[in-house]
Amino acid sequence: MTSTSHITPGAEAPAPVPPLRRNRDFRMLWVGAGASLLGTRVAVAAYPLMILWGGGTPADAALVAFATLLPQLLFVLPAGALVDRWNRRRAMLICDAVGFSGMASLVVALLLGEVWLPHVMLVAFLDGTAVIVYRLAERASVRHVVHPTHLGAALSQNEARGQSTGLIGQPAGTALYSVFRWLPFAFATVTHLVAFLTLLTVRRDLQDERVKPRRMLTAEIAEGFAWVWRHRFMRSAILLVGGSNLAFQVINLTLVLIIREGGHPPYMVGLLGLLGGLGGLLGALGAARVMRRVPVQGILIGVLALWAVLIALVAVTTLPAGLGALMGGMAALGALLNVAAATYQIRVTPDVMQGRVTSVFALIGSGLNSVGALLGGVLLSAAGTSGAALITAAGMAVLALLALGVPSIRRPPVE
Repeated sequence: MTSTSHITPGAEAPAPVPPLRRNRDFRMLWVGAGASLLGTRVAVAAYPLMILWGGGTPADAALVAFATLLPQLLFVLPAGALVDRWNRRRAMLICDAVGFSGMASLVVALLLGEVWLPHVMLVAFLDGTAVIVYRLAERASVRHVVHPTHLGAALSQNEARGQSTGLIGQPAGTALYSVFRWLPFAFATVTHLVAFLTLLTVRRDLQDERVKPRRMLTAEIAEGFAWVWRHRFMRSAILLVGGSNLAFQVINLTLVLIIREGGHPPYMVGLLGLLGGLGGLLGALGAARVMRRVPVQGILIGVLALWAVLIALVAVTTLPAGLGALMGGMAALGALLNVAAATYQIRVTPDVMQGRVTSVFALIGSGLNSVGALLGGVLLSAAGTSGAALITAAGMAVLALLALGVPSIRRPPVE
């Protein structure tokens, strides 16, 4: 940042930066991406209702869920490399066109009464793939539509958008399906169209000029891994975050069992999710303010330590309201860490590698989730809910101590 003491005599002071709320390109990008994400979440909530209440079996619903999640495993790394190759605006427009076409085809099938399981699976798979490409491209584009001083606030708003669509998507999908079976998918069709049209109104370029020749896709993916590995702070941070995600798979299952063992009705589990979503929204909205006062390494260490305390309290809490408060606190801290990590990663990563580095983060950060689910089953069977929570809290405390002791985390990272 240039201070006034370095301005040459006679030269004009730099023009003030307009506030983020007056940034038209960011607003259009934010609204379009939010509409697309909300439509997808509404559709995902309606898939099992369409199958199970349409005469299908639980196995059929599981196949649709599998088709929805499979792209995350297959395509997150190639998508990151392709986003760095392709024109980002064009890639997002194509993703919206794919989502629009797929959801519109489901509306037609439902209106005609001709729902075919392979058709539903294909739409879920293609839309899931489009979502991955779209989110990688949109995240890499943010730095090109906002002033550098607004990057943290912009990503904070993006995180709040994601938390909000998570809160709204499930009940909205259920409510729309209760009116007409085809209505959730018609809603998703319209939101993809909104995203397509708003993206057309963004005036600024969404990437730097590409000058390096293309190479084999595998070589470009490996380059993304190598870049993260050479960046010591990023390498250490993503491994710590991956470990914390593993722990939360255990805690999520633990909370459900505590509700069941306490004799509470199943809807109390939904209440926990609602309070968690509200906590995440508050954490996202306050992230920019925290980031102005606490450096990213301090946020990482502090969040891991506070998570350990909150998880330990799960072991001695039985009332749903108390569990919901703990869930909201953990989600708020998670949203804060998401925004801080994303802001730092976007600032230090060359534009030409934004997609690949983000995809590496996504793969490592969530790659242990399936292992965490298995670990949760083992811990709960062997130690019960209180024991599993205490063991998980101890593991999180170890992660916090590692973060505090690892030089690459403790020392301020260089941007």
